[in-house]
Amino acid sequence: MIELRQIHKAYPVEGRSVVALHPLDLTIGEGEVFGIIGHSGAGKSTLLRLLNGLETPSGGSLSVDGIELAGLAPDALRALRRRVGMIFQHFNLLSSKTVAGNVGFPLELAGRPRAEIRARVAELLARVGLEAHADKYPRQLSGGQKQRVGIARALATGPKILLCDEATSALDPQTTASVLALLSDINRELGLTIVLITHEMDVIRRVCDRVAVLDAGHLVESGPVTEVFLHPRHPTTRRFVAEAEHIDEQALRAGVAAAGGQTLRLTFLGDDTYAPLLGRIARETGVDYNILAGRIDRIRDTPYGQLTIAVTGGDIAAARASFAAAGVHVEELQ
Repeated sequence: MIELRQIHKAYPVEGRSVVALHPLDLTIGEGEVFGIIGHSGAGKSTLLRLLNGLETPSGGSLSVDGIELAGLAPDALRALRRRVGMIFQHFNLLSSKTVAGNVGFPLELAGRPRAEIRARVAELLARVGLEAHADKYPRQLSGGQKQRVGIARALATGPKILLCDEATSALDPQTTASVLALLSDINRELGLTIVLITHEMDVIRRVCDRVAVLDAGHLVESGPVTEVFLHPRHPTTRRFVAEAEHIDEQALRAGVAAAGGQTLRLTFLGDDTYAPLLGRIARETGVDYNILAGRIDRIRDTPYGQLTIAVTGGDIAAARASFAAAGVHVEELQ
């Protein structure tokens, strides 16, 4: 659905060129939820503006739904943008229009008949659970309701792609969860491709299929969320994961130093997450273990568990082999 080949962007600033995005390659498949994560200044917003044609790349090529953006005539670019919906961090609703008016506004701009607009607005408000709020104004809504209006508006023209620019960062955790659940439902039911820009790894974990990590304009890591989240390679990615998992790295290192024996990180995925392996393998191999850290949760729809354990006594090599044979990823920590 989206393909970037050696795309990069630099801006002229006071007679010099400032690079916002270094050359990178990315492909985003049709119907997937793709996350792009990075701290402030990483290049996320620049990349988003390239995807919707608001910025022209300094080099490389970019195609959206099979159409190369370079050299597109203004009319063709506007037509392409109607196939790309946009959801904003701060909602960007028109305060002078009702909920229904905001949702129908893109259709008004496209010159659709009033009867068609009314029917489409009613359909979209039902989808986002706001049928009873059609005649209210944005000031009468909560933050979560405003974002649902923004989602309905983004869907108005029947796009094939949704771009979400920090769509949940202005919301509380409970509202964030409900908005992410709505986006997941939309992805599954409509088959839309969703590109989600965020600085929160927990958002990536909940809804994305794959993720790209940006740092200072560089693409430093990418891949399936299960792989990147559970086995991060780059220091920036590891920091994001530690923040999402609420891991106290200093306390963990102290625990590892004090435990003795071998310290192992065990990663369980899918149904193996709930299997009673620790007790069985401890009995079979005679090892003792102490749990230093751990969590069981989900990456989108996939259960996972990660335990950091200190193992002493018995046959540690046999215990490691038994975990590996059971499909558990075993990593020794120093």
